[in-house]
Amino acid sequence: MRTLLYVPIIHTSADLGSLAEDVDRRGLEKFGENMWRDHLRTIDGYWDALSLYFDSIKVSGAKIFQDGMVADGEVGLHIIQEGEKAGSKNHRLVSKLLQRGAILMKTEDLALVKKERDRLLKIIRAKTTAEKIFGLFLYKLTKKALLRQRDVYIAQRIDLALQEGETSILFIGAYHNIKPGLSQDIKIKEIKEIRKIKDYQFLLPFYQKNKKRFEDLSGYLISKIDGDVKDKEVKTLGVGSSA
Repeated sequence: MRTLLYVPIIHTSADLGSLAEDVDRRGLEKFGENMWRDHLRTIDGYWDALSLYFDSIKVSGAKIFQDGMVADGEVGLHIIQEGEKAGSKNHRLVSKLLQRGAILMKTEDLALVKKERDRLLKIIRAKTTAEKIFGLFLYKLTKKALLRQRDVYIAQRIDLALQEGETSILFIGAYHNIKPGLSQDIKIKEIKEIRKIKDYQFLLPFYQKNKKRFEDLSGYLISKIDGDVKDKEVKTLGVGSSA
């Protein structure tokens, strides 16, 4: 049996590089300082819970696939180290796993990742309202297709690299859906439930109208992960499932 530990991630500002300042500014404008700071603390707590979980399990020999990772070897390690220096909790956790014997794998196609990032930068760096609107229109028009292409590539990388009896760990944004592209014999363990992570992100702009549900989800994000994480076999999910 091949095993995939599926870790849905929520990016922190440190993961976003040149996009971070604009994201923080827009977050403060949209939600207000108190709510935005609460959100950031929740995300920090989420990564702390993940870190504690991985401290408790054996990871030596596990193959790590990381959202946005376009290289392995020395180049990939350099990317992780730079992200860690910038304060990325995601990259800090990956770095700890590598120090304990895990193996970093190339996960994504550089051209696809660059295409999506370039379109985001075009929106942020637009000098006029018209340029920003056009950039946003172009991004929304192609976003789903690009995400789908990335997911197909990631699934292929995992399927080819993961051998019988091996375990891999995937750190991936919750809105990705690689499951339909994976082979039937790969057993998936959701370290945190993808559905709840997506619900949290979806409700964030509407938290005032859904306070109880949002607070419950916030509590779930930061809650301790026990050893009995949710197991799902691909063959029981069905094509396109987001469970």
